[in-house]
Amino acid sequence: MENSAFMLKSMPTELLKYRIAKGMHMEIRYSKDAIKFLKKLPQNSSTQIRQAIRKLTLNPPQGDIKNMKGVPYDSQRLRVGSWRVIFRYTTEDKLEILLVLEIGNRGDIYK
Repeated sequence: MENSAFMLKSMPTELLKYRIAKGMHMEIRYSKDAIKFLKKLPQNSSTQIRQAIRKLTLNPPQGDIKNMKGVPYDSQRLRVGSWRVIFRYTTEDKLEILLVLEIGNRGDIYK
């Protein structure tokens, strides 16, 4: 994974905002690799993964989530069937941001 400051500034254009509480929003930012992986999947699989990612914006987050060990920046993983989503939370000014760093198959994502 790349330097976190660089990744935050170079995240691609797909941004989604969700209300978490009165006056607060969470933005979901997908890395270029994550978007590329989602585009390769069939529509129903891509939709299933995106719905699971949206549940991460709830308070508390929902899904099969585990903290990753040996990885910088407090990254976590979300299990969605045989796929894994590597993500982390951050803030920019007063906006909460969910960074979707990688999406991949269970056997390939941790390499």
